[in-house]
Amino acid sequence: MKSNTKISIRFFNDREVRAIWDEENAKWWFSVLDIVAVLRNQDDYTKNRNYWKYLKAKLKKENSELVSTTTQLKLLANDGKRYLTDMLDYEGIIALGKQFPSKNANRFIEWFTYSDKTIDGKSKTKAYALFESSFIESIEVGTTKGLQQIHAYIFGGLYDFAGQIRTKNIAKGGFQFAMVQFIDNALKQIDLMPENTFEEIVKKYVEMNVVHPFMEGNGRSTRIWLDLILKKQLKCCIDWSKISKTAYMNAMVKSVSNSTELFNLLKDALTTDINSREMYMKGIDYSYYYEEN
Repeated sequence: MKSNTKISIRFFNDREVRAIWDEENAKWWFSVLDIVAVLRNQDDYTKNRNYWKYLKAKLKKENSELVSTTTQLKLLANDGKRYLTDMLDYEGIIALGKQFPSKNANRFIEWFTYSDKTIDGKSKTKAYALFESSFIESIEVGTTKGLQQIHAYIFGGLYDFAGQIRTKNIAKGGFQFAMVQFIDNALKQIDLMPENTFEEIVKKYVEMNVVHPFMEGNGRSTRIWLDLILKKQLKCCIDWSKISKTAYMNAMVKSVSNSTELFNLLKDALTTDINSREMYMKGIDYSYYYEEN
């Protein structure tokens, strides 16, 4: 399987469930050990691996088809290397879940089998597609217009206000974003902000977040916008998988008055792997995860 194969990261109870897209058979393969960790509510890799060995041997004796449908694909580990990992397809994961009779397993199967036809699901698919779209080359990097282009692309046909600057006041978590009457002027000022250094780019990102120009989808659009600026100006981008949801959300809240924590968080997650499809896909997965309630 090619190294640029689509990688997806789903989250259940804040645990990663990694998946790889099989182009030839047009289906996803999911990491068995990730699923076992979820179903057992266990973080210890060795314990999960040993349990899977035990369960696999047990199922083999029972002539279960589950074992025969397992395949091995290379997944990136925490040490940065790729290792062959047991994987199961959609039906296999459901069958595996049924080996764990518990409320947690029932909740997992319900989550896993949910048909994601939501706006988030559809827009995420469009966000994935942006990487290989010729449209990405036409985006005006670092401007309000560029951000509107991104928002219109991933939310077009899903929101009637896709790409449109909001005309209503909005607040989140008790914080009032820029009042409507000040938005146009604020966006003009942001367009004029320099973006020659990492510090300048982060300041610009923080200001755009304070304005929050759209009714919905600001975070997801603006993180792509940030990465495009970094790629153009500094030949780097953010490896969002290095930033936890809690750390990111806390830093963003504080950035309104002091962006030091956000600056350090983003700086520590910088990567020069700007042309990697896997890095981009992983970034979209984490970006959407940050927005989950």
